[in-house]
Amino acid sequence: MAPSFDTNTQTVCVMDASGQLGFSLVQRLLQRGYTVHASLQKYGDEDLFNGISTDSNKLKIFRSDPFDYHSIIEALRGCSGLFYTFEPPHDQPNYDEYMADVEVRAAHNVLEACAQTETMDKVVFTSSATAVVWREDRKTMELDLDERHWSDVNFCRKFKLWHGVSKTMAEKSAWALAMDRGVNMVSINAGLLMTHDLTIQHPYLRGAAEMYEDGVFVTVDLPFLVDAHICVFEEVSSYGRYLCFNHIINTQEDAVQLAQKLTPAAGSSSSSSSSPSPQSGDLGKGFIEQKISNKKLNKLMVNFEA
Repeated sequence: MAPSFDTNTQTVCVMDASGQLGFSLVQRLLQRGYTVHASLQKYGDEDLFNGISTDSNKLKIFRSDPFDYHSIIEALRGCSGLFYTFEPPHDQPNYDEYMADVEVRAAHNVLEACAQTETMDKVVFTSSATAVVWREDRKTMELDLDERHWSDVNFCRKFKLWHGVSKTMAEKSAWALAMDRGVNMVSINAGLLMTHDLTIQHPYLRGAAEMYEDGVFVTVDLPFLVDAHICVFEEVSSYGRYLCFNHIINTQEDAVQLAQKLTPAAGSSSSSSSSPSPQSGDLGKGFIEQKISNKKLNKLMVNFEA
């Protein structure tokens, strides 16, 4: 897919640029010719960006607190696009029953700022597959889960699936405001991001055994996730939500390998609600049917040139 516009004339903002996804997006966007406003939270390390651009005019660093509306406006000034991903504040790094309020407030501030930025053409909002998969009826559904489905917040609260609560509420809040203010937004509902420092403590992994059993435990590699973000931004026909993953954990071998990666003792220990190891009832199954679909994104990315 050839870009529908000249990337060399485009200025975009990446927020938060200090996370692994944000930093990788900044790198790739610079490589594609964009001018990038890299927005860091107050604790973000500017030194990360030393030397990643041969043209100093192509990269500008901003300090933008997602709870400080005016600092967001400053970072967005002159931008035609925003890639937004939420990074929990350092003083509140864990997902709990209060994180949803924090994430919703941040999303609201950012979308409101986009609505007030006259040059803004499109917002790519990073959400999660946990805003899709947690439903009471997921075991009895005839059709595969896809981006048309939403997690049930009450169900998530009942089972303390705080990542699902936060991602669902924040994304719904963003969509409501985008539609109300006329902001052109698309969302990427990403599977578990497979990074080198991934641990069993990641909040996405609460309920992983159940996701595995239901055939909806999906993961995504960083390069693929970055490409997906840029593809939905550049493709003028993109709309709505896109489930994003390039692997599904649906064999016993996959599950055990992931468990051993996350915690070496997991391969020999019994499963818990936060472990991706298969439950005892599934140990005899070599394969679990996939019940989640990313066809919408794959169709869009067929001709994407990374």
